[in-house]
Amino acid sequence: MHKGRCLGLVGGLGVGATIHYYEQLVKAHEAQGRTPDIVIAHAETSRVFEFVQARDPTGLAEYLNRFLHRLKAAGAGAAAIPALTPHYCVRELVASSPLPLFNIFDPLIAELAARATRRVAIFGTRFVMESDLFGLLENVEIVRPRPDEVDYIHNTYVKLAREGRGSEEPFRRLTALAHSLRARDNVDAIILGGTDLSLIFNEVNTDFPHIDCAALHLQAILKGLLGDLPSSR
Repeated sequence: MHKGRCLGLVGGLGVGATIHYYEQLVKAHEAQGRTPDIVIAHAETSRVFEFVQARDPTGLAEYLNRFLHRLKAAGAGAAAIPALTPHYCVRELVASSPLPLFNIFDPLIAELAARATRRVAIFGTRFVMESDLFGLLENVEIVRPRPDEVDYIHNTYVKLAREGRGSEEPFRRLTALAHSLRARDNVDAIILGGTDLSLIFNEVNTDFPHIDCAALHLQAILKGLLGDLPSSR
């Protein structure tokens, strides 16, 4: 539907996630001998957290729409938000956005159905974990980590969003926690529910069943922009 259009990214949520999307989009275009057409506007993670903490999806949608209008004025014909927490207002945003949006939940829901996944745990911000992905998943049981585990995952994620990958400790501890959840709570897979987790986990180094929301989102965006692409799985 969006093939050939300029893509607008609402970036800064965090910076590492924006860079990751940008690099992957450029790489995929260049692999097909094409030049990407991308514009980026910088939003603030702290502002998104404020709206989510206040349980104000309407206010968050209004905030994000400021950037979507700027992206449209810059020539974007479709848009994406390379972060999961801002999708807290996805219903309101889809209804009010001046641009067609690549919704991060559409490919995730399709992937869960394709895998027949029934029981999952989520790694991401506290807002994502405690909201059970904002109630947008059906026919899937979501197991929440223990409160101390939620604290560690959230704090680690926020640090990644602010500072980048850093040491190997987050990778080791989150990997150990994933294995613990698998054994203790019998989950089918861990949903990597935050783009900055793609900075430390990938198909090569991840030894537990997982579903990477960012990877699925990027595949959907690239399919919309470039047409059918070889699967990365």
